[in-house]
Amino acid sequence: MLDQLLQYDTELFVYLNSLGSETWDGMWLLITNKLTFVPLYALILFLFYRKFGLKALLILVIVVALMITFTDQTTNIFKRGFKRFRPCACEEIMDSIRYIAERCSTNRSFFSGHAANSMAAAVLGGLLFRPVYKNAIFLLLFWAFLVAYSRIYVGVHFPLDILCGMIFGALSGFIFFKLFKYLEKRFISS
Repeated sequence: MLDQLLQYDTELFVYLNSLGSETWDGMWLLITNKLTFVPLYALILFLFYRKFGLKALLILVIVVALMITFTDQTTNIFKRGFKRFRPCACEEIMDSIRYIAERCSTNRSFFSGHAANSMAAAVLGGLLFRPVYKNAIFLLLFWAFLVAYSRIYVGVHFPLDILCGMIFGALSGFIFFKLFKYLEKRFISS
């Protein structure tokens, strides 16, 4: 059953990856680059500061640092444990995919750190801004989906890597939202 699931996953990857074209390659490389969204993160932090103040911002920065560390390290544990090759390093499909990423890392594929981190940030941000910007979560989730899909487009993750990364990221974002609320209550509301 697992072999069949992985086969479907590979076939879906090949299909989705083949939808790309040189016209859009630059855009997807930009989306998949971690530094591209630094202005978005800065804007979110600024808006958060304006609505909730300096103490809340400092707590948020600590919580986000812990969350990203947690998702990155957990992703690495899974990658070392599952040892699934990235599509760009998978010999049986290597010649039939569009590989446009700058390099094909020897790191393993399962699950996607980009998907986990972007989804965790989207869920955390969306939940934190819910009282003030009710629709922010939809924009942030759309951004997370774009980042996640970009990993398929550039040829470095299978759809299951993305799906599992996004599920893990959503759970992480929710857990760290709860941590933020606890710390906020303890250090700001007291």
